Amino acid sequence: MKANLPVWDAARGISVRRRSRHFSWAGALRQAALLGACFVVLLPAYFMLVTALKTPEAYSLSKFSFPIPPTVDNFSAAMRGGRFVLWFVNSSVLAIGAVLLSLIAAALAAFAIARMRFRGSTLFLSLNTALMVIPPVVMLIPLFLLLANIRLIGTYAGAALVYAGLLTPFSIYLLVNFFRAIPHEVIESALMDGASPFIILVRILLPLSVPALATLVVVNGLWVWNDLLIALVLLPRDELRTLMVGITVFGSRYNSDVPVAMAGMLVASLPMLLIYLFGQRYFIRGLVAGAVKG
Repeated sequence: MKANLPVWDAARGISVRRRSRHFSWAGALRQAALLGACFVVLLPAYFMLVTALKTPEAYSLSKFSFPIPPTVDNFSAAMRGGRFVLWFVNSSVLAIGAVLLSLIAAALAAFAIARMRFRGSTLFLSLNTALMVIPPVVMLIPLFLLLANIRLIGTYAGAALVYAGLLTPFSIYLLVNFFRAIPHEVIESALMDGASPFIILVRILLPLSVPALATLVVVNGLWVWNDLLIALVLLPRDELRTLMVGITVFGSRYNSDVPVAMAGMLVASLPMLLIYLFGQRYFIRGLVAGAVKG
């Protein structure tokens, strides 16, 4: 092993020692594990992509090879036969409405817990955190009966309220940590200038919490977009089907034509992939900050 000889650093004007790099079995195993995890995650995505670009004959000849030449006929067949446009619009309306309702309710509640002093705030936060561990399927029957009594079964408003209620506990938990991390001097300065609590929330706390909001949009939107059970129970009519519910019917209809089914699934996964790619920087910052603050 080479000795760590001193090297002159012209930029800083000092002599530093260069660190020698040597092989480490622990590092090699760690890298191998990460590469294996990446392979396991990316293999289904690769299979979906290459299969969607194949003809049925090319798929029967080779399952994992890249199609030469690729074809886009499967996408037109999926759009025409599976009513993908209607399902896509239904899922978009439901996801956007549920995420917005959840963010509004969570921002108001988190601001009260983090920045206002009232009796029971700690207990409220503890109960809210406890709600995060309850599986949504446990509450499905009571929610169905409640919506049936107020005549909201089979409506987007009822489904959006249910989704927003299920998303709100995690949203409150994450936003409370961000609001508490903002220096109190900023809030005091706004109060001295005559700003109301609502103005402080909208013009100060929310702009400073963009990473947390981006994280909630990606995580909550992905959960609503991929949910099957709640949408299947609360939206029983065919014209109200979401994308995931429609794909289950679509898959059974085209179980013998795998390339068309994979084309439909690829179209269904693109919106959330694009949202993550555009908000990736804020999303990672929000997850890291939410894990260490509080």
